[in-house]
Amino acid sequence: METHHNGSAIELNGAGPLLRRWREARHLSQLELALEAEVSARHISFLETGRATPSREMLLTLSNVLEIPLRERNVLLQAAGYAPLYRETSLADPRMSHVRAAVELILKQHEPRSALAFDRQHDIVMANSAFVRFLDTLLPDEPVKLAPLKVSPEPRPNLMRLMFHPDKLRKFILNWEPIAKSLLNEAYRMAAWARDEQTEKLLAEILSYPGVPERWREPDLEAPRALILPVEMKFGDRVLRMFSTVTTVGRPQDVTLEELHIEAFYPAGD
Repeated sequence: METHHNGSAIELNGAGPLLRRWREARHLSQLELALEAEVSARHISFLETGRATPSREMLLTLSNVLEIPLRERNVLLQAAGYAPLYRETSLADPRMSHVRAAVELILKQHEPRSALAFDRQHDIVMANSAFVRFLDTLLPDEPVKLAPLKVSPEPRPNLMRLMFHPDKLRKFILNWEPIAKSLLNEAYRMAAWARDEQTEKLLAEILSYPGVPERWREPDLEAPRALILPVEMKFGDRVLRMFSTVTTVGRPQDVTLEELHIEAFYPAGD
């Protein structure tokens, strides 16, 4: 196994094992995948076992059916000996000026409520003034500061670390366990599907924090996802309840855009 520059694992023995893992992650049989891709189940079997070499077009067709993330499609193409297809462009890149403007507009329009944009590692890429004030008020000694509506320089504040560390946001959240467990399950799912080494390292770090239950070290990938999970926070002598929505970019053709999430917070009570 070899590690790609983006931290994803590349199987040196070809694309077959990767195809099989993604098919099983999507709970599809070889026949079901074959019907969706309009090929024979025999051909799918040959591709997975290495008895047949997939064409670039076949890999892209199967990736569409399996809904494989763009980053992992690049890994799949490289494992089969092809060049990666999807670029990964920093949000600070001049070519992303229109995207930055759109993200800034969404975040700004959500004022006076908090909103932020984060990437696949839950690093905060951009935030509006309300979220910056919120973070600065609760964690005035946080070493990494955010500037409203600006792309955050690295190293960036990480939402998982902020949520799990006992001296950060965790100490203000009254219903921390269900919130943290929900976030953890999502991270486990991503790590299980993509074998992302950076995510695995982040998981190991947050699970080592004091007070994180030992039982959480076993992934619970089948846990049902809550429709709405309000956050209850102790803020001075008041209890604030809020919930959030997460927006993603539709039909992205860039790895950065696909992995960009915009989270907006709303009051869950009067």
